[in-house]
Amino acid sequence: MAHNIKKEIMKRVFLAAGMALMFAVASAQQTSNDYIVKTKGVKKTAVSGEGAVPDGQASAEEEVHDFISENFKFHSLCDWKVDEMRFMVMPEKYDMVVKTFHDSSTGKEVSSMSLRHKIMVYKGHTEGSDGHAHINFLCEDNQKMYYYEVPNGTFEDYCYGKMGVPTLAYLGDVDKAREVLKDKVMFTKAKLYRIDTEYDGDGFQEVNVSPNTEVKVVAIGVGTRSYPVKIIVEDANGNEFYQNVALSKTNCGMRDDEFIMDNAKYLFGGSFELQDAIMTVSKNYAQYLNMTVHTKFTTDMITKGDGRERTLRVPRMTAFTIEAIMPKPNSRYFTLTLKETESRRIYFKDVTFQETDNVAGDFEGKDKDYFGYLFAMGQGRARQTSQAARAAIRQGRVILAMSEDEVAMAMGEPDDITQGTNGHYNWIYKRSGGKLLVVSFNPTGKVIGTKVDRSKVTKAKKATPRKKSK
Repeated sequence: MAHNIKKEIMKRVFLAAGMALMFAVASAQQTSNDYIVKTKGVKKTAVSGEGAVPDGQASAEEEVHDFISENFKFHSLCDWKVDEMRFMVMPEKYDMVVKTFHDSSTGKEVSSMSLRHKIMVYKGHTEGSDGHAHINFLCEDNQKMYYYEVPNGTFEDYCYGKMGVPTLAYLGDVDKAREVLKDKVMFTKAKLYRIDTEYDGDGFQEVNVSPNTEVKVVAIGVGTRSYPVKIIVEDANGNEFYQNVALSKTNCGMRDDEFIMDNAKYLFGGSFELQDAIMTVSKNYAQYLNMTVHTKFTTDMITKGDGRERTLRVPRMTAFTIEAIMPKPNSRYFTLTLKETESRRIYFKDVTFQETDNVAGDFEGKDKDYFGYLFAMGQGRARQTSQAARAAIRQGRVILAMSEDEVAMAMGEPDDITQGTNGHYNWIYKRSGGKLLVVSFNPTGKVIGTKVDRSKVTKAKKATPRKKSK
């Protein structure tokens, strides 16, 4: 009996040692992958330790740069192209417990660790025998087929969201970044960056770097699913450090409004600034950064989300923090990145800092895009929002019981206002495809319903001044 127990113990010891050896070999092979890059000095012997979530602040939105919008296009899952969308499996701790993929030949779940650093090529979507939608991939490394099972609903229902396919970092952004950023000279904008501490793992430690330090891009590889492009740079003293950033946000799994506060550094413009003049803010205007201003007049601004732009008519007395100022090439204009202080929603506005009066002293003759005409310093009139409305405002939606101010914050000023019966009234918004969105209010100024109306498309005109909020 004792002899059998001893044999069983020895068997388990040898099995565990064999598994450890296999994992070490697999890790070494994975690290030889061209997409896995490390800062110099990292040892092959793993060093334990994980960096904490950084608390440094950076405040640039990458989509304001022509450089980003021209080179890194967002691809919604609905628009993925077969054989053209390549990804790398980059599991995080949560993915070790919840398996992402199934083996197409057996239907069995596959360990995320066994697919770590393997390249997946999108092969379209199908419907499984149980009615669940399958998103299919070919693994370049072993030429086997795998699928991700959509949790609920059809593929069409799922693909319009930001969820995407877990664990997958988009390689299209990495390839393009290598093409346009390798060997480029840049300047740092964040305070905290990272250096690798594990050759065979993902460990890192954070290092402090002075803003506006000149650096050169020395390597670009895969970061994480949310921030898929790992940019390694080197300063004049030979020190290397890196940042993982989101560029197109394809399959990153994060909404635009999540890239604020601490996460803003994980946008390219939050950590780096190209030496090229197109990405450089003149020191004459840098004084306006992080200042609070409010609109003196109703004006149109741009919001961005889900790969689309929307123009909203923003009310007067709306307060913003100026997050970034980026010059537009070959013009006297600058694009302001503005964070609305109540909803924390991001807006963009092109302005000029050069005043050009056509009629001295007459506002009607002024350049309507002149910064001093549009904005005044300070908070302006604070507007109250309910807790229930805040999420809807960030998403640009209208919900029941919203006030006029809350609707204006979510949708902008209306294109028209029509009167109903018994004190009821409607705000009309023009939409694409010849449609109108009608938001109905009761006499107390609260939303009682919304509808899309085609019949009134010819009646919408320039908005009439809205009455003061109740």
